[in-house]
Amino acid sequence: MEASLTYPWQTSRRFNAYADYFKRTFGSRVQKLSINAGFTCPNRDGKVSFGGCTYCNNAAFNPSYCKVEKPIQQQLEEGIIFHQNRYRKAEHYLAYFQAYSNTYAPLKRLKEIYNQALANPNIVGLVIGTRPDCIDEEKLEYFANLSKEKYIIIEYGVESCADKTLQLINRGHDFACAAKTIEKTKAYGIKTGAHFIFGLPDENQTDWLQWAKIISQMPLDTVKFHQLQIIKDTPMADLYKQSPERFTMLELNEYIDFIVHFLERLNPNIVVERFAGEVPPRFLNTIRWNLIRNEQITVKVEQRLAALDTFQGKLFY
Repeated sequence: MEASLTYPWQTSRRFNAYADYFKRTFGSRVQKLSINAGFTCPNRDGKVSFGGCTYCNNAAFNPSYCKVEKPIQQQLEEGIIFHQNRYRKAEHYLAYFQAYSNTYAPLKRLKEIYNQALANPNIVGLVIGTRPDCIDEEKLEYFANLSKEKYIIIEYGVESCADKTLQLINRGHDFACAAKTIEKTKAYGIKTGAHFIFGLPDENQTDWLQWAKIISQMPLDTVKFHQLQIIKDTPMADLYKQSPERFTMLELNEYIDFIVHFLERLNPNIVVERFAGEVPPRFLNTIRWNLIRNEQITVKVEQRLAALDTFQGKLFY
């Protein structure tokens, strides 16, 4: 690797990897355990809209053990067993509140839920997935105080930097709302993440590469990138069937090349959690990339970075 690559996170890898970030933070492997705490979203229950995001089916990404009818402690215990059987044993675990919007409730209720998770001696912190319009000063103050004792990160679904896209997919908020909330969360000293999707209707690679500069200026600790996957029985699946020409659906090698170009433009201090998403085949309307696993995609990205002798942040300015 070039000697000029001297970012604080520098390892033998060519991007700011999530696994390395946790090793720096905890000194060992950390595993997230998904939790379904029974939340909903304001674009589902009518406060903002109905029907939820047009691409969304939460069942498509919840692990088998993650069922709302199970108590939180049971979900955590089964999650630990699940991951010990699938991966090598982690030394630390984070309770990942993943399904729907996990700050969409009164603060009293949030405290009850999060205290249940933190009561488990194996849990060293919380990862809280939510929407940027489901947070307020009172909740941020609570999370800020909690973060003094535990690892706390709030991950916001942003999905797109384009307001026309956010309106099309029924997000119920604009990009300015997301940007303002991320800035406010970070101002409270809370670790902050964001989620983006590549492939939403009427967008293309040129649009997404422009996002790199926008995202790089946001006070983010982590980001997740997913390719759009067409999930059965969603409004997005109906739109894809009606107008497939509106979708830029990259083949695997095209996507790998795009990610490399994106990384070159991305702030090197932002940790990249993932480059793509996985959905069980039974939920997919179209099977793409032969169901390659996330870790295999990461390997391909790193191989391509090495082949081009490039790295995250090379073109960042």
